Amino acid sequence: MSSVLSSAVLPEAYLANKHLFPPEERDLAERLIAENQRHLFENWGGPGEGDAKKQAFLKSLSAINRSYPGGLLGYIRNARELLAAAVTGSNPYEGYTPEQPEIADLTGFGEEYAQAEEAGRAAFAQTAVVLVAGGLGERLGYSGIKLDIPVEVTRGTSYLAHYAEFLRAASQTLARPIPLVIMTSQDTHAGTVASLAAHKNFGLEDGQITILRQELVPALDGVDARLALEAPCELILKPHGHGDIHMLLHTSGTAKKLAAEGIRHLLFIQDTNGQVFNAALAAIGVSELRGYDFNSIAVHRVPGEAVGGITTLVKPGAPRLTINVEYNQLDPLLRATVSPEGDVPNEKGFSRFPGNINLLVIRMDPYLRLLEASGGIIAEFVNPKFADDSRTTFKKPARLETMMQDLPKLFVSGEKVGVTIFDRAWCFSPCKNNLGEAAGKAARNSPPESASSAESDFYLAGRMKARFAGMQVTDAPVRLIQGIPFTPGPRILLQPSFALTLAEVKQKIRGGGISGAGTLILDGDIALDNVTIRDGASLVITAVRGAKVRVRDLEISGDPGYQLEELTSEEMASKSQPEYLRIRGYRIVDPGVKKIEILESGLWEVDKAGARKILPG
Repeated sequence: MSSVLSSAVLPEAYLANKHLFPPEERDLAERLIAENQRHLFENWGGPGEGDAKKQAFLKSLSAINRSYPGGLLGYIRNARELLAAAVTGSNPYEGYTPEQPEIADLTGFGEEYAQAEEAGRAAFAQTAVVLVAGGLGERLGYSGIKLDIPVEVTRGTSYLAHYAEFLRAASQTLARPIPLVIMTSQDTHAGTVASLAAHKNFGLEDGQITILRQELVPALDGVDARLALEAPCELILKPHGHGDIHMLLHTSGTAKKLAAEGIRHLLFIQDTNGQVFNAALAAIGVSELRGYDFNSIAVHRVPGEAVGGITTLVKPGAPRLTINVEYNQLDPLLRATVSPEGDVPNEKGFSRFPGNINLLVIRMDPYLRLLEASGGIIAEFVNPKFADDSRTTFKKPARLETMMQDLPKLFVSGEKVGVTIFDRAWCFSPCKNNLGEAAGKAARNSPPESASSAESDFYLAGRMKARFAGMQVTDAPVRLIQGIPFTPGPRILLQPSFALTLAEVKQKIRGGGISGAGTLILDGDIALDNVTIRDGASLVITAVRGAKVRVRDLEISGDPGYQLEELTSEEMASKSQPEYLRIRGYRIVDPGVKKIEILESGLWEVDKAGARKILPG
């Protein structure tokens, strides 16, 4: 390869050491020097001084160059453009007028919900699930990957196991393996691989799971987009954002492969939101019925809430954009255009603009076109913290970022974008705040979004399903545990093997009731007819595939049921207590609950006399 620059303008330290590197690495180094990055190759020792570190540095530059579409030079040039706009403080929404987006409101379980869920159930056979899982649980006080945190501690089901259970049940029901794509990071990759291996992929088939690892990007130490160094031969690297999932799906060839296998929709989900599959099928159904190319699963937001608002932006001569506008930008945009009072509530107390929760349904055909056109680089932005009013230097290094929900910023060919709104507790209750932060949010009447509030809502969703089916459900009184509201029961866990949809729940539960701190766990093809579970009692039934179980005229009371115990202050401080309990402040104890396990196929009946087989399998 020919030299990009003459030796007269190359740093002396680089010239003295260039023989250490192969030609392709020398070519990259000299292209970077020509791009105003000569500081990367200065302050080096002579040959023989730290040569291994120099060689590792060039290898790391080459790896980043390969992982980013357009290479390192493309990253630097993109950064310069975005930083120039940041210096001037240009308004990205200049000239746009906000309007309410097209909305399908499924906050109730009416006929529209039923139609959407039925359509989505059929379409799920041609859907792949994309799980964005780049975060550790350090913010929560959990040292492992967030996917390993239990979504509930009655059975101890982790988030990853919960997602896999749904996909396994759906794959069996629909007679087609539902692909799962997991985006990991350098922090979570090894832990995710280890968790899958330890649990034999949680029952998913070989080849059903694809793992894509996200790489870091260089930080920037000024408006001229100089790459920041921690020390000589050591770049400062930072996360690029969850929008990298689009780039990885493109550059790995995974998106094309899925399309060739007949996948028509992608469902993007987050690592610790156990409620997502309550709403996913209905949202996919809305996309099918309304022809949405991009569908945001959303919730009602309260004006001023620190949640982005999904807004349709209209500008003469420009395509309509339906995108997420961050909450700190939405109110000023409204005041400057259509609402002098800003983001005011409607008659129900909500904003006109639904709250973004980063759950997406994307149709594959237009997605592939956009990936090809963009190389998978989706609407990057930079958010530097300037040191002073001159806006030339940073308080700390910045980096380019990208968010997966910004994909519609690239829509210019009439792609159809919509929003499907669900009840918040039904579709969105993430586990992301530690107990102190969560208690503060609860005191301000904001969602705590802790491990305990997520678990409480997980049981709430089960109660919502049972009520919809006609079961009489009486909640236990709310308790404050570590300052966070928690409803201790009834704890209802209707596993995906029991029902994938609300319609199926209604078919399988007839009458009966459950109250207080009662527990109901159903795992398998089970139907309840007039079954009552009294406060504090538990009914747990597990049936193997091929078994059909009918439970009739049964009342459960008196037997010891699952019990919630708050951790003492000593236990909260003790490292002998598992982290997944300390981030909650309680445990749920099994004092010897009687469980009904059906281990053979066939038709079974359970009543006061016990379980007996009626017909062979």
